[in-house]
Amino acid sequence: MQSFVATSTAATAAEAGKEVAGKIKAGITDAKVAMAYGSCDYDSAELLAAIAEELPGVPVLGNTSFTGIITPEGFVGGDTPFVGILALGGDDVVVGTAGAAAGSDHCARCIGKNLAKAAMEAAGKDCPPDYWYMAASPAEEEYYIKGVTDVIGRIPFFGGSAADNEIAGKWWLYNGTETFQDGCVVAFFYTDTPFVNKFTGAYAETDKFGVVTKMDGDRNIAEICGKPALDVYAEWRGMNVEDLVGAPLLSESIVAPLGVKDRLGDLVAIRHPMNGNDDHSIAVGAKVVEKTAVIMMDGDVDCLVGSVAKTAGELKHNAEKQGFGKPAAYFFVHCGGRRAAIADRIGEVADAFIAEADGVPFLAEFTFGEYGFEQDGLNATGGLMLSFTALG
Repeated sequence: MQSFVATSTAATAAEAGKEVAGKIKAGITDAKVAMAYGSCDYDSAELLAAIAEELPGVPVLGNTSFTGIITPEGFVGGDTPFVGILALGGDDVVVGTAGAAAGSDHCARCIGKNLAKAAMEAAGKDCPPDYWYMAASPAEEEYYIKGVTDVIGRIPFFGGSAADNEIAGKWWLYNGTETFQDGCVVAFFYTDTPFVNKFTGAYAETDKFGVVTKMDGDRNIAEICGKPALDVYAEWRGMNVEDLVGAPLLSESIVAPLGVKDRLGDLVAIRHPMNGNDDHSIAVGAKVVEKTAVIMMDGDVDCLVGSVAKTAGELKHNAEKQGFGKPAAYFFVHCGGRRAAIADRIGEVADAFIAEADGVPFLAEFTFGEYGFEQDGLNATGGLMLSFTALG
């Protein structure tokens, strides 16, 4: 597998698309896919049209990223619009991509099934891929995954949700020259080259935990141990519950989110408390079910910054155990909430990515949901997490 990374911060979307795609065209021959991550300040349709003009026949997919991206150039973004592309190619890889917008009356699981079939067809295959990638709007990720899995079975995957800068639904998904705010895109990889993913929240567990005794839908915890969920969380934190009603819970919980363990205990999937509701229930960023234990996790900004080098090191260790040589590329999915808490220390995070990549091309995006897997476990989604992947 071969890879190349390029960025642009040109003033307009058309200029940025032309510039970044021109760099890709000059940097890699026979690109099989262009994974693109841009600013929500750009017109996404103009951006994709310009990329497609420079890279005819190369599938493009991706999404907008929260405030910026990180590449070997460092942090790209902030107050400046940006776009970055990680292109992958070579004779040893075939990639099939597919995407679909979600209508007002849709079945996310059905969309996932259709995307799996379309991605196989696009790759000229009638069998499951070796691994796959997904990006989606931050709402029904679990059900898109279920639909894909219905068709191909439990195949390792990675990816993340689209994001904007304001948590206001201004994100966009990229699918060729098409762009939409609600839906899903996938890429199926057929290759003999290896793949390793490390999926973690990188928080410490506390001894404060309880059983979810009532849910209101998939993403609203009504009660923990028979008490209003927000009251329990406030007690765990030693905080006034009224100070957590509404939006303040989102930022307050970045250093102390909730976690749920998988059935083997290998993964603690993080559930980010997004809003403290007036009835003292807690809206969270991914699915929770009744009779599940939720654990209060613990971290601070130093932990968030340090987790990049720690997790990248764990990824490389896992790769070495599998006899993995030097990767062709790294793709790093980093939670946008963590990035918000890191704030002006983002330069330290960029330095850590660059050091850990050690000359291997990479791209890091900032998402509103993260996807990954643990060996012997299920593909999973979470928030406030890291999904770090070594390719090829």
